[in-house]
Amino acid sequence: MENTENDHIDEYFSTARVTGREDAVALPTDGYLNYLYDLDDPVLAGSRGMNYQEFAEDRYSAPFLKELLDYWDGLYREPFVGITSDGVVREGLYDLPADAAAPTDPALVAAAEQVLALLSAEEREHVVHPLNAPEWRAWSNPEFVIYRVGLRLEDLSSDKVDAILQVVRASLSPEGFERVREAMALNGFLGELVDLPSIMNERSYWFSLFGTPSATEPWGWQLFGHHVALNFVTVGGRQVVAPVFIGAEPALSDGERPPLFDAREQIAIELAESLSDEQRAQAVVYDSVLDPAMPEGRLHPADERHVAGAFRDNRVVPYEGIPASKLTDPQRALLRAIAEDFFLLLTAPQREATLRDFDAHLDETWFSWYGATDGSQPFYFRIQSPVILAELDHHAGVWLNNRLPARFHVHTTLRLPNGNDYGRAYIAQSKTHVEDARRVTAR
Repeated sequence: MENTENDHIDEYFSTARVTGREDAVALPTDGYLNYLYDLDDPVLAGSRGMNYQEFAEDRYSAPFLKELLDYWDGLYREPFVGITSDGVVREGLYDLPADAAAPTDPALVAAAEQVLALLSAEEREHVVHPLNAPEWRAWSNPEFVIYRVGLRLEDLSSDKVDAILQVVRASLSPEGFERVREAMALNGFLGELVDLPSIMNERSYWFSLFGTPSATEPWGWQLFGHHVALNFVTVGGRQVVAPVFIGAEPALSDGERPPLFDAREQIAIELAESLSDEQRAQAVVYDSVLDPAMPEGRLHPADERHVAGAFRDNRVVPYEGIPASKLTDPQRALLRAIAEDFFLLLTAPQREATLRDFDAHLDETWFSWYGATDGSQPFYFRIQSPVILAELDHHAGVWLNNRLPARFHVHTTLRLPNGNDYGRAYIAQSKTHVEDARRVTAR
């Protein structure tokens, strides 16, 4: 039988990334610098000199991508439901107290108002959307533009960019903001590495405001682009940062910092390695990230194994792996530590509140793993419960030429299943509370 695993899907993708293989997928023993394309290679040279608009138009002509974009557009236009495990949204998971009157941090409101004050009238028209606008769901993570929503940072003056980043800083924890900025910086590093800085840089991101910045009313913002997509909402004293997509290729630069998600990966490996033989038989769903036992469609040429990326707001994702009820207390503590790292972007009080939601459903939480558990191979894992879907996946190269997954190209996603992505469940409750208060006042 002819081996077609190295056939090209297009110039950026080969079928190797979606072809099951009996052999283990070994990690590269050398660094990512050994997987650089020659700068004269057509993969790079064909795009040199293009800006992000020109690059997007060029990519749209690829047959594989055109088919994918048509599919994503269909998903985007579906009414929002939320990710579920069985196609049925479970109600009553996200309680917003009726007396939740905690105001939004005044510094955050002031930061958003400063952005609006700096922008021209035309820029404000592009950046501001209604709170319930469908544009929330238009975010994506590729380096090419799919939907132009909001303002592109690289098209703005530095004072406006600084003001926008101040909104992001004021919304997140200090360590969460640092992680986001590191991922953006790694995108800039990649652009320099492949000599395509006008396509990938630290400002290759779109920013929007949803609703009116207010101390008491719900509102939020969105930042998205290559390997970084954040959706932030503040409502009734609670804050949501979901969906989140953060990744990197490469996940480290030549500096002294560890890889972007090194700490999270080490905790995950510690948990996976702690599993008994009986636990491992349940938790390890597939023996490798390219296990031929995977059903048709489980591997996607763009998403590879992750299931909760862009345009997947309504995906049905059945539980798999091992339930936390079958883990020991130390193992459950490790599972919680991984979840806490996914929630790192939230400020400390908001993170604690969100972890209480996680704890309340711990016995309904599942942990699944693909690949060797000792860190000797690329791997994928997912934590999933009624109130969290968090995953980490190692990918094949796009701008690097490794055809098989490697740990120096990583994608992570975070979702709040059953309808609370984009804070939707909280916003709905907030409206109900307002209506109830009006009825009481009218009596």
